[in-house]
Amino acid sequence: QLQLVESGGGLVQSGGSLRLSCAASGFTLEYYAIGWFRQAPGKEREAVSCIRSTDGNTNYADSVKGRFTISIDSAENTVYLQMNSLTPEDTAIYYCAATSRKLTIVAGEYDYWGQGTQVTVSS
Repeated sequence: QLQLVESGGGLVQSGGSLRLSCAASGFTLEYYAIGWFRQAPGKEREAVSCIRSTDGNTNYADSVKGRFTISIDSAENTVYLQMNSLTPEDTAIYYCAATSRKLTIVAGEYDYWGQGTQVTVSS
C-alpha cells in the first residue's frame, strides 16, 4: 500500500527553522515527483516546492525561494523540506504528495497525499 507520512512540524519563533520529512512506503520515490503543499486556515492550498529524483529538478514558490530547500534521500526513500527564516505567514498545515507524472506544482496532478503536519510560526 502506497503511503506518505509527514513529520517535523511544530511551533517555532519567527526567524527560526524547521525540517519537514516525507517518508514514503509501498513505492520507490525514484519513479515519482514529490511536492510539498501547504494550507493555512481560511486559505486555499498552495504549492510550496517539488522535486523529481530522476534528474534532481526542483521548483519553488516565489514566497519561499531562498528560504526553503527541498531534497531527496533515495536510500531513506524520504523527501525533506528545510525551512529557514520562517515568518508567521508560513504558518499552515504542510502536506507532501506524489505523482508519477511530470514535475508539477498543480495539486490536482498529484495522486497520493500524506496526512499533513502542522507548522506554526510565532511572531
